[in-house]
Amino acid sequence: MKKYLGIGVILSLFIVILVGCSGQSKSQNVPLSTAQIKKNIGSKLISTREDSQKKLTKKYQEETKKDSNTLDNPYVKVNPYKDSPLTALMIFKTDSAAKVSYVVQGKTNNTDVSNNVKGYKKTHQVPIMGLYADETNTVTVTVEYKNGTTETKTLKIKTGALPKYVKAAKVSVSKNDKSKMDIGTNKLTLINRTTKEPFAIDADGAVRWYSTDYSQHTIEQTDDGHLLILTKKNVDSSVYNDLIETDPMGRVYKEYSFNSKVKSNDSGNSKDETTVIHHDLLELPNKDILATVNDGSKYKEDVMVQISHKTGKIVKVIDLKRILPKSMYENYKAGSDKKVDWFHQNAVDYDKTDNTIMISGRNQDMIMKLNYKTNKIIWIYSGKSKSSWPKKYRSKILTPTKGTTITGGQHGLYQLNKTADGENIILYDNNIDVTNGDKKTSGKYSQAVQYHVNEKKMTIDQKWSYGKNLGKANFTNIIGYAERESNGNTLIDFGYKNKGKESNIIEVDPEGNQVFNVTIKNASTKAYVYRAYLDLSQILGHELYS
Repeated sequence: MKKYLGIGVILSLFIVILVGCSGQSKSQNVPLSTAQIKKNIGSKLISTREDSQKKLTKKYQEETKKDSNTLDNPYVKVNPYKDSPLTALMIFKTDSAAKVSYVVQGKTNNTDVSNNVKGYKKTHQVPIMGLYADETNTVTVTVEYKNGTTETKTLKIKTGALPKYVKAAKVSVSKNDKSKMDIGTNKLTLINRTTKEPFAIDADGAVRWYSTDYSQHTIEQTDDGHLLILTKKNVDSSVYNDLIETDPMGRVYKEYSFNSKVKSNDSGNSKDETTVIHHDLLELPNKDILATVNDGSKYKEDVMVQISHKTGKIVKVIDLKRILPKSMYENYKAGSDKKVDWFHQNAVDYDKTDNTIMISGRNQDMIMKLNYKTNKIIWIYSGKSKSSWPKKYRSKILTPTKGTTITGGQHGLYQLNKTADGENIILYDNNIDVTNGDKKTSGKYSQAVQYHVNEKKMTIDQKWSYGKNLGKANFTNIIGYAERESNGNTLIDFGYKNKGKESNIIEVDPEGNQVFNVTIKNASTKAYVYRAYLDLSQILGHELYS
């Protein structure tokens, strides 16, 4: 409704002008409402990719009905869903129920890739993974019947050459003590890059899997053996705002889409690639997704949302601006993109035993544990002195034991195991003083660190570390990861070595002896190794296309 321009309106305009001159309104200083954050992110389930694959899935289902597909004459399709070129789908029938296993022959000792398909069946759809690129691969398939008898079939599977951005990432292995590495017979190291195609290598550094779907930062495994990958609708787009649940064969089971209006990047350059889910995500026990996101305000990378796997809608919001002191974000300087990256959350880990989460905030040099139901703080560890915290936080601050290092710009925090008095945790300590790090050692080395948190005494004790002895050569001011393996070894990703010109992945035994050392030259702009994981191929232990 139009109103006359009276004194009240003039005063209102005058106030607006004053606020505009001050740079921001009061409403911009306080956290957004939960409803506004949900609206800004606009998450939803879509079926674009699933729909595009329906014809392929139907074709493979029809192949399972053909009696002509036998072990001697099986149906074999390389790259069955057109985005995983080093995989193949084998379909055949047997007269009696049998279980199937396969071995992709490696070029040297301990580079075979093998798997067992679970269960005895008469109709078999075998997902084969671990093929070499641009090779005629030898694959031995073994069928075992319930009476103990077996049959074998040898396949020759030809693959194409690697794509540009995988081939250009030069992989060189300087050490691979296969007798001490955690490789087993069916393990590959997944190279999760900050952009472009993710890929996986064997103990020799040979690429044995990759996806043509570009990803950024986030690749996580679900309990179903699927992968959650943040990708984009097409490779030419600059915005990563599609999250897909897929398998290593490339079949998509679910797809989430997000509003690109809440996109951001770490460089602050609007011409660089941007993302909505920025650094980490995980699958909760109820299959929902917990993801680190931007809320659409002037602040970025300080909010988590729980996304329903049934509807794609946000069902819970955790805004760290509502949990930590206002001074942390109100006094933090905005970047070149005019966004305030005061916390920079780069990790989240969930513990179902007590319904808690642990998170890492790079720009506060801080790790923290929260009650997931109430969002209440359980403990905080940072280089910020206890006395400098507001009084209500001081009882939550962990006290380090003698010799325990302060984290600086850390990444990849997660829990190793629970203990009677707390938990053991591991992280990658970049050791850069962003706000509260150790100024004396900052920039001199980076390391993987294991801590024990005693929640009864509210102390933190450093139990193990590796990386300090490598010195400045392996210092990385951004990205990195540390993963404890099944045999006790630790796989460490020095992702931004030599100012990003290369990524160095090292596996060490519990005594700190190197058993694997691989360097990946980052030939593609910003395609650093964000994280490195073992055990990608183990998720193919069941049939995926029934």
